[in-house]
Amino acid sequence: MDDVKLHHPVPTRQTYLPEPPSTPASPQDYMRFSSTPSQQRGQQQYAQQQSPPQPLQPQHQQAYPVPPTAPYGYPQQPGQPGFGFVAPNMWGVNDATAQIGMQLGQSAVHAGSEYVKQNFGGAIIPLSALKHQFQVSNSYVVNKLRLVLFPWRHKPWYRKTIRSEGGQTDGFLAPRDDINSPDLYIPSMALVTYVLLSAVKLGLKTRFNPRVLGATTSSAIFCVFFEVLLVRLSCYLLNIQGSASVVDLVAYAGYKFVGIIATIFTDFLTTRSWVYWSVFVYVFLANALFLVRSLRYVALPESAAGVAQTYTATQRSRRVYFLFIVAAFQLPLMLLLVYM
Repeated sequence: MDDVKLHHPVPTRQTYLPEPPSTPASPQDYMRFSSTPSQQRGQQQYAQQQSPPQPLQPQHQQAYPVPPTAPYGYPQQPGQPGFGFVAPNMWGVNDATAQIGMQLGQSAVHAGSEYVKQNFGGAIIPLSALKHQFQVSNSYVVNKLRLVLFPWRHKPWYRKTIRSEGGQTDGFLAPRDDINSPDLYIPSMALVTYVLLSAVKLGLKTRFNPRVLGATTSSAIFCVFFEVLLVRLSCYLLNIQGSASVVDLVAYAGYKFVGIIATIFTDFLTTRSWVYWSVFVYVFLANALFLVRSLRYVALPESAAGVAQTYTATQRSRRVYFLFIVAAFQLPLMLLLVYM
């Protein structure tokens, strides 16, 4: 082991270190150590890869300078209020297209308003009649409720008319000026109260469900309009040319909810069945008498203002039967609404 010698590799090429220059280097000397064109391209590509991508702007869309104080980053046009700003060509819409769109929108709104006036402001739902039906006062509401529940001794029953200067009939007085005039305020409020009381009644029996509100409302409205449809059909078959409109018939059909509310309140106050059924029978008879006397000016118009008789005795008897059928029809409807 002592005779083994270590041999180091001997360089075959001799390297020379550059001597330090004795004089300052010139710009040509520095150019020697600069990068080649290929290296410069590589550095530029590397810098582009490291920098974040810039969004490309379409050439056909002109870039608008955004002032730093503009709200929401959009330029504000001169002459507009503080919060109004417009972004020109933001969605590719120019002024001509915007004007065409505004004209089309105005035409559509005008056509829609005309359709509503022709259909809902005319024969189907007269808006003027609706306004007339809601002209009520506090004294009228109290007296009308008393009339619906106790119609036995009330006289007279004909509606008061508005006379023109020539003595011709120009419509009826508003409900606040005539106790015999039908209104929609009491029926609508009674309908809402009936729906709420029905929900409370089911809640006390632990059978309440939110769907009950919609189902009860739909059933009550269906009963009212079904009754109005039958009355209008009977008037057409009997050739009754009365002055009652659809709105008046809806009001008369809605007064039954006043008696139904009284019946439900009786169920809350007592558990005796005979008291409950006594109240129900009473409100049914009161509502039937109220309808017979209120609809008399529709079937027998001469009773209102002494109009000359324009129908025969047979027609008169048929119209009287028609009034009693309408009154008797209230019994199944009220039973259905009470037990709904």
